[in-house]
Amino acid sequence: MYLKIKQLFDYLFSFCLAIILAPLFFLITIIIKLDSKGPVLFKQKRIGKDNVSFDIYKFRTMRTDTPKDMPTHLLNDATSFITHIGAFLRKSSLDELPQLFNILRGEMSFIGPRPALWNQYDLIELRKTVHADQLKPGITGWAQVNGRDELPLGVKADYDGYYAKHVSFILDVKIFFKTILSVLKADGIREGK
Repeated sequence: MYLKIKQLFDYLFSFCLAIILAPLFFLITIIIKLDSKGPVLFKQKRIGKDNVSFDIYKFRTMRTDTPKDMPTHLLNDATSFITHIGAFLRKSSLDELPQLFNILRGEMSFIGPRPALWNQYDLIELRKTVHADQLKPGITGWAQVNGRDELPLGVKADYDGYYAKHVSFILDVKIFFKTILSVLKADGIREGK
């Protein structure tokens, strides 16, 4: 029952936020265009609920010659690929704002396991074993607020499994407030090896 309410909340809240934040979207769009060549939005194939793939949207924070489909924390010199404005967008998590449209399209939720890249086969398999693949991926989640990029894949999957087993309004509220604190402190962000 809660998952149905959560889905309705996701849709209504993302719709309202998209309207309220339209001026910010416009401002970020202009700054990205002035900062570097390339598209404003970055699109990447990710794995969603029931292991169905979808295109996730983010504001582009890296140069267009960055290796594709590689998690940033695995790049040898990730900071050399990040644009000037991209560093700020990533640190503030503003690069994630276009995912409001993924929520409106029914592909994501505000809170759930972060969607794996299509080629992160080890993480995808680990999530299957803990049933985290049965939930819509989120902009933030239990693993995000407990270590983010610093977590080994097994630990990340364990957090996702915990969330899948205990998903509730109370847990979502806890994750929401922990996310705000994490964003303000830029916790768990790792750029490169």
